[in-house]
Amino acid sequence: MASERRATVVITRPAGQSSALLALLASAGFDTLEFPLIDIAPVADDAPLRAALDELFLPPDAPDRYALVVFVSPNAIDHAFGRLGAPWPGDLPVAVVGPGSVATLARQGVHAPSHRVISPRAEDADPRFDSEALYAAIEAHFGASGLQDRRVLIVRGDGGREWLAERLAEAGAWVEKAAAYRRVLPEPSMQKWERVHERLGGETSVRHAWLLTSSEGARNLDELAHEHLTADEIVRLKRAPIVCPHPRIAEAARGAGFDRITVSGAGDERIAHSLEALFPPDPARAFAQAAAKRDSEARAQASAAASASSWNPSSSAPTDAIPATAPAHQPAQSRMTDSNDSKKASPQPNVTPPLPPNTPFTPYEQQKWRGGAGIVLLWFVVVILAVAAGAGAFVLNRKFERADTQMSQRLAQADEQNANLRAKTDQAASVTTALNTQTIQLQGKLADAEAHSQALQQQYQDLASNRDDWTVAEVEQILSSASQQLQLTGNVQLALFALQSADTRLAATTGPQVVAIRKAIARDIDKLKAAPTTDLTGLAIKLDTAIEQIDQLPLAGEAPIAQARVQAAEPANSASIAAATGAPRWKVLWWQFATGIGQQLSSLVSVRRIDNADAMLTSPDQGYFVRQNVKLRLLSARLSLLSRSEPTLKSDLHAADAALARYFDASSKKVQAVRDLVRQDDQASLAVAVPNLNESLAAVHQFKRGG
Repeated sequence: MASERRATVVITRPAGQSSALLALLASAGFDTLEFPLIDIAPVADDAPLRAALDELFLPPDAPDRYALVVFVSPNAIDHAFGRLGAPWPGDLPVAVVGPGSVATLARQGVHAPSHRVISPRAEDADPRFDSEALYAAIEAHFGASGLQDRRVLIVRGDGGREWLAERLAEAGAWVEKAAAYRRVLPEPSMQKWERVHERLGGETSVRHAWLLTSSEGARNLDELAHEHLTADEIVRLKRAPIVCPHPRIAEAARGAGFDRITVSGAGDERIAHSLEALFPPDPARAFAQAAAKRDSEARAQASAAASASSWNPSSSAPTDAIPATAPAHQPAQSRMTDSNDSKKASPQPNVTPPLPPNTPFTPYEQQKWRGGAGIVLLWFVVVILAVAAGAGAFVLNRKFERADTQMSQRLAQADEQNANLRAKTDQAASVTTALNTQTIQLQGKLADAEAHSQALQQQYQDLASNRDDWTVAEVEQILSSASQQLQLTGNVQLALFALQSADTRLAATTGPQVVAIRKAIARDIDKLKAAPTTDLTGLAIKLDTAIEQIDQLPLAGEAPIAQARVQAAEPANSASIAAATGAPRWKVLWWQFATGIGQQLSSLVSVRRIDNADAMLTSPDQGYFVRQNVKLRLLSARLSLLSRSEPTLKSDLHAADAALARYFDASSKKVQAVRDLVRQDDQASLAVAVPNLNESLAAVHQFKRGG
């Protein structure tokens, strides 16, 4: 029976989610093998999902109510509705990706027109069911700024694509995500693996195709294949036809190594049509099936005709058996039933029963009755209008009375407000009087403050005679701090800034001794400006770069040898060479043969020179310690550079460079670059004599001693 089938389709959807597709493929003549590559499991912690679902039932006018809920898959719908404790709110829109999700919502009782379901249009010429199409449908429904500052909930699996959430956030929505399920990698049974082995068995392999409905499924298939299949079976698997419902899944399959990929589009019908196009039916078999179908239809028609001919004589009745004077109000079915019953009851012909006598009817009495009824109806309408007019007048009178009462109340309130305003005016007048009194008191206090200010100015003038001492003490503190920083860190710029600040402080005084201090400070400033500077930070960065690259440098014994490629030159035209040189053709052919053999032999030998034998004797374990030793040397050189210890710096840099030249591959570009960095630090780290501020400090000390 399997040989009559077109091919086998391996379904990789999660278990229990392919019943409709299996029926379609079976009716189309395909064998199917369920081989799930993804298993759907509940999330470990569903508290965030339950909290988000509880907020669906907030009042419609609540400011923090969700404006839209998005379900990314049917699995998300099933797991979310399984935790929903009440029917879905009718005024809350729902957005889904494809027709499968729409059908799943309908099974849960959420469908149009009672609910607003947003999804990509399936009626388009080339419908797409993905995040991009869903975002276009949401934008068409809400408008470009319809979700501005509104909450949107996305119910999805654990992880997933972030494209839709990012687009909604860019549109101004407050996007929240809740995981309803998680995807796990199942382990197919041995029986299913045996069936896969049968379909990948080389010459005895069965025609088959794989249906991949998710990018994760494509990656899982590649991972499982490397664990359970042989190399030949993996090659046949990668060459097997693959059907994907979306281009993004096809990209993942192509990245996994599959090369026969067909994009069918979303929906079980499109998948079935793509598989039918991949495996067209055998013409002879199709002809035999069509002939068998025609034979069965002919037999069915003949059987129906035979049964009809056997029934007509016994069931037909003469035309006079149906009463000609049946009552007009009796239905045709009732008349036929009565006729048949009468035939069964008695073989006598039917007798038409007499009609009942007509009741006498006089047109004048009918008109009289109609006239009386019209008068009664007219009086009834007049009474209703009168009652309505009275009720309207009563209601209008009540409205006038209510308006009069409200007007009186408003007048009373206005009088009360006027009295309050008069009281507040009187109170404001009394406050103004109090303010005038306080102003007079403040003027007296201001006069006292002016007197105190004059006294303070006098005291300041008395203290100004000693301000030179305060200024010089402050300058001494600045110079001492700058001198200490200069000797400890060698920061010439900081010391120069301190001297300039001290000179600015002394510029406010004009004493002769202060001028002497300023001259000393000026000489120290010129000395600092003339002192050469060394970029310690740049040299330290170069050492850090060299240290980071030590682990990637190849040792001399680890340097890769370029593999020789055996490639013979294209044979030249021996006849043209013989004609040009005048040599016999056999000699030209022999020369070409000998040259080719020489090229092949020369490509088998590779000569490499290593000047230092210690590098070849270094084992891989010892190579680790060689690298660590070089890194320690460079770290010690960095510390010596920052502490301005030039002898130690030079020693460490020379030792590191010698180790790089002795144990590492000298032809490597990386090794050459690191050695260049070490040499640059060695050449730039010249001894620089840090100047001091002794002259300025001596001038300050002489001023304090009164010299």
